[in-house]
Parts: sequence; C-alpha cells; structure tokens
Amino acid sequence: MANHPILYSFRRCPYAIRARMALYRANIRCELREVVLKEKPESMLLLSEKGTVPVLYTNEKVVIEQSLDVMYWALKKNDPDNWLDVDSEASQALIKKNDNEFKFYLDRYKYYIAYPEHTQEYYRDKSLAFLALLEQQLEYNEGRALLKKNISLSDVAIFPFIRQF
Repeated sequence: MANHPILYSFRRCPYAIRARMALYRANIRCELREVVLKEKPESMLLLSEKGTVPVLYTNEKVVIEQSLDVMYWALKKNDPDNWLDVDSEASQALIKKNDNEFKFYLDRYKYYIAYPEHTQEYYRDKSLAFLALLEQQLEYNEGRALLKKNISLSDVAIFPFIRQF
C-alpha cells in the first residue's frame, strides 16, 4: 500500500469540505479517515488535541490542524487552476469575514432554539448581509467567481458554508 497523507475528516463539516476540495484539486491522494464526532479516534486525538476536523498528517510527519492551512499546503504543492493566483489580502479578508461573522450568524440561524436572544429571522437577516456582499463580488466578476474571473481559494473556502445556509 502506498504511503499517503492521512486526513481525518467529517463528511458534512464545511472546514473539512474545503480541505478535501483543495487536496482533490491538487491531486494529492490521502488516506481518508471519516470521523464519527461522538467517537473521535484516539489516533486523531494523539495528533491534535483540538478534537475537531480536519486534521492532516503529512508524509513529512507534520500535523496540519486548520482547514485553510491544509488548503495552502496542498495548493503550494500543486495548483493546476491557479487558485492561489489572487489578491491575497482581499482573499484573506473575505475568508475571515466568512469564518468569523457569517459562521457566527449561520450557526445561530441553523440552531436558533439554542440561541433564544434573537429570532431565527434576525439571525437569517444578519447572514444575508454577507450573502449580499458575495452577490456584489460575483456581479463584478460577471458571475464567474468572487475575486477574479475564475475560481480561486476564496470561492472554495467559502462555498461549503453557503451550502449549509
């Protein structure tokens, strides 16, 4: 059996989805270990105490615990579609807004019962502000992508969260 990096993942996790997308596009074969979040494997917890996915264990025996770091690692090895060829500052700002502000309201929108401070509609409306920004970006780029005329890191990093919404 070939020696491939090991990726601990969970099918529906948006962070794991974006990591898997970059690994796939970079043509990096991994041993995929699907995690049941209620029964986290000891092997994963020994690599990463954070206890969340994704976790990538590379052939160089490096542990990568953050999805964006997995994306950068993979694309620096092979970026056939030039996902990294984008305004890095703008890309990072958009992803940060997604990962912090949008994700905050998305979780409250999806699980509004656990967040009774506001209504589900309130959380939805707060989420819609980010979606309006994305619509503007898409319109500017003729509907093709967020930051340029073709897909980049930002598009792939953000779409799993939009899918959840």
